Amino acid sequence: MSGPIRPFERSLPMQLMRAREAVMARFRPHLKARDLSDQQWRIIRALSETNSLEIVALSACCCIHPASLSRMLPALEQEGLIKRQGHVRDQRRSVISLTVHGRRLFREMGPESEAIYAALARDIGTARLSQLYAMLDALIATLEQPAIVNRKMGLRKTRVAKVASRARSARSKR
Repeated sequence: MSGPIRPFERSLPMQLMRAREAVMARFRPHLKARDLSDQQWRIIRALSETNSLEIVALSACCCIHPASLSRMLPALEQEGLIKRQGHVRDQRRSVISLTVHGRRLFREMGPESEAIYAALARDIGTARLSQLYAMLDALIATLEQPAIVNRKMGLRKTRVAKVASRARSARSKR
């Protein structure tokens, strides 16, 4: 390293975390009104767009470590929001899906969630919000490229990253 490290407030990971917290501050009252954590909502939100997902795929979609996810699922199951079943071909693997109650909760929360997105678009500006989405998509696509990771970090693409990539591809085809 040839010079001093950049100031903490210019650290990209911290900027992204601050941006996430600023956005989530808008959504948390909505989630808290239903006794849901950010992570629980991400699980419900991801499952709402599919019939079911294996734990590894759900983990990748939600950016929640599989071990943490498996600790969260029993509470959602107990609330009747999700159901867990053994995989058809491999009973060691679990497949998670929303129950009727979970899908109803998602539909009930949808309008307020969209109202929060509309307020964000008004505050940020629709064009700037679209630019932000495009820039974030480009950043993710660039940094998740296996060749770049392999070359710069000496790492292999993990199973979770492969599953996440397949899940993104499946969503983009819908």
